Amino acid sequence: MEPNKLPDDAESLRQIISTQQHEIDHLKEMVRLLQNEIFGRRSESLSSIHPNQLPLFGSDTPVEPIQEDEKIVVPEHTRKKRGRKPLPEDLPRVDVVHDLPEEEKRCACGAELSRIGEEVCEKLDYIPAKVRVIRHIRPKYACKHCEGVEDDGPTVKIAPPPVQLIPKSNATEGLLAHIAVSKFADALPLYRQQKIFDRLGVELSRSTLANWMIQAAARCGPLIDLMAQEIRGGPMINIDESPLQVLNEPGRSNTAKSYMWVFYGGPLDAPVVLYRYHPTRSGEIALKIVDGYRGYIQSDGYIGYDHLSEKPDITLLGCMVHARRKFMAVVKVRKKKRGNKAATKGLADEALVFFKELYHIEKYARQNELTIEQTKDLRQEKSKPILDRFKAWLDTYHSQVPPKSLIGKAIQYTLNQWERLVVYIEAGFLKPDNNVAENAIRPFVLGRKNWLFAGGPNGADASATFFSLIETAKANCLEPYAYLRYLFENIPLAQNESDFLALLPNRIDKAMLSASAKGVVD
Repeated sequence: MEPNKLPDDAESLRQIISTQQHEIDHLKEMVRLLQNEIFGRRSESLSSIHPNQLPLFGSDTPVEPIQEDEKIVVPEHTRKKRGRKPLPEDLPRVDVVHDLPEEEKRCACGAELSRIGEEVCEKLDYIPAKVRVIRHIRPKYACKHCEGVEDDGPTVKIAPPPVQLIPKSNATEGLLAHIAVSKFADALPLYRQQKIFDRLGVELSRSTLANWMIQAAARCGPLIDLMAQEIRGGPMINIDESPLQVLNEPGRSNTAKSYMWVFYGGPLDAPVVLYRYHPTRSGEIALKIVDGYRGYIQSDGYIGYDHLSEKPDITLLGCMVHARRKFMAVVKVRKKKRGNKAATKGLADEALVFFKELYHIEKYARQNELTIEQTKDLRQEKSKPILDRFKAWLDTYHSQVPPKSLIGKAIQYTLNQWERLVVYIEAGFLKPDNNVAENAIRPFVLGRKNWLFAGGPNGADASATFFSLIETAKANCLEPYAYLRYLFENIPLAQNESDFLALLPNRIDKAMLSASAKGVVD
């Protein structure tokens, strides 16, 4: 407001000053939040808060504190002994004997020393990778009696060529599996793999490696369709997405932002992790994947998931971690403002106590290996009262804080998501947060930091395919290389849906995988 247009009365001036001061405080808070995002710690751990600490802000409406008899006490447990862990028993052993010379095996009295035992020290060795050439030799046969000529031509016979994942390629299934695992499980870009092969004396261009990955992913297409069916067959689906830069997208600039979506679901004891690339963040991809699905879907508060609530057979769950993160940001900004000095506890700390108590109950259920029904009963008995008090706390302070402040936004976000946040107490197999999806997409985020972008839509689709196969294999306790090698060797032999189903990482016979790995070693 211009100085010559200021009101004359003191009350109006005070209101203007108060409004501008709120705006200044808000902008300073945003600056501290940005500084914390760039330079601050990533940890969201919460220090202990004394139960008798009074709220920073007074209130005419009393909020019931957390009762001592409602706290969950985790039983005592023994700590693991520190020190060097023993080497795996299944690793091959090479014995190197360090014996005494023969002249030292005789006592001073003249008698020969007897062996009474031994000391064994195991050291881990590494054999560098080697490349080799597999020669496929197919003898030709002809009849010398008739000179190999009949009415329909020469009678030369030869065995059919072996089936290949990529026809006419000089890459074995083992090599293709190694390249895929190195990039999508170990985040090793293709240009670095190219340099590794150069050191081994093999010249493979990056474009060749990329084409192999795209063609191999295309052969796995039927498995991806079946994995989408598996996702829809479970009682719960977790969804998350992360940005991705894709070059050479039709009608889009190279700087446009695309997205990699991840879906975690399927049978509870055999989960499936499905990745899908999409040029936009619209909810279309989620609607397409869950078409015909009945059950629970958990996600963050992104508005693109709101369309899922229109489906009558779908129940949406919110994410407690995202709500907690809003309050944690307030604590971090406050610490940033006051430096290393002890900051006065505030409303955000009170909110974090509610989250802490709720997660103590979840920890108790995990450590005691409660069944699904027992977990549901525990939540109804212990978590529901805490949630009720938390809701009363949110309603109490909602109107007492500036709506544009970080604490105001945290409270508003939690209230907006409340109906979805409390759904998890309905069933024991549900989770209070979407961490399983966030953890599933983390390997992609790690890899993205190394290769930065996808060369095109085909490359992005291939990445989605391999991340789906590898992360599902890991979720079902399979070694990724062993699984991909077996998969690449057997996909060309699959004839029908039943054959492809048997190759899914959550359905595959682990005994067959072990037999295949043994054959490679032998």
